[in-house]
Amino acid sequence: MKVAVAGAGKVGRFLAEELAIGGHDVLLIEKDPALASSLDLPEGVRTVAADACEVTSLLDARVDEAEVMVAVTGDDEDNLVISLLAKQEFAVPRVIARVNHPRNHWLFNESWGVDVAVSTPQLLAGLVEEAVSVGVLVRLLQFEGGNTRLIEVTLAEGSPAQGAAVADLGLPRGATVVALVRDGHVVVPRSDMVLDVGDEVLLLASAQIEDDELRQLLAPTALHGPHGLSEDGGQGSAASP
Repeated sequence: MKVAVAGAGKVGRFLAEELAIGGHDVLLIEKDPALASSLDLPEGVRTVAADACEVTSLLDARVDEAEVMVAVTGDDEDNLVISLLAKQEFAVPRVIARVNHPRNHWLFNESWGVDVAVSTPQLLAGLVEEAVSVGVLVRLLQFEGGNTRLIEVTLAEGSPAQGAAVADLGLPRGATVVALVRDGHVVVPRSDMVLDVGDEVLLLASAQIEDDELRQLLAPTALHGPHGLSEDGGQGSAASP
């Protein structure tokens, strides 16, 4: 796979190295010529000193051949511009952008060419909440321009899903169970698999689905109030690396 990474900071360098080790063809774009020339990266990484916010620079770097663009500079404005150019000017199929400041996350959507936005603070918040919350729905990731989200809930006593088969949950159209974590093991759910207290249920759900619809099906009755679904989870639509 051909991947273009914009920004040769710690995150960009790590991504380039890991992807190259994984056998991918990586293009690393760095605005600072001195930094670009000083990098010692593995075979499979092509480094270019160029401004990824300029169309001509991206054209010269042959970004049009990339299957994925990853914008991970330390500036949110630059990451948005890079994402927009990659999607609109070069039709890169998959654009992933880093959100440095969580308050800017709302901008990182399909209007700016972003397929997946990753915000480290929000992602960490979601993971922490997932680790300590039982019976509460936690949004872990949001992606595909904000139209799809990954939600986790650890089933608690009193959940309507307790003792129900996956096929009988009555999930609305646009929501599906994609995995279970049971006794520390990831399980691919079958339609006849019966859920029990302590199961960590991972769902993909459309953003159009109301929170209450999922809450009423999965959370205990006592948690059906306004706080039954956490709004603080990390969003990889991450919320932002």
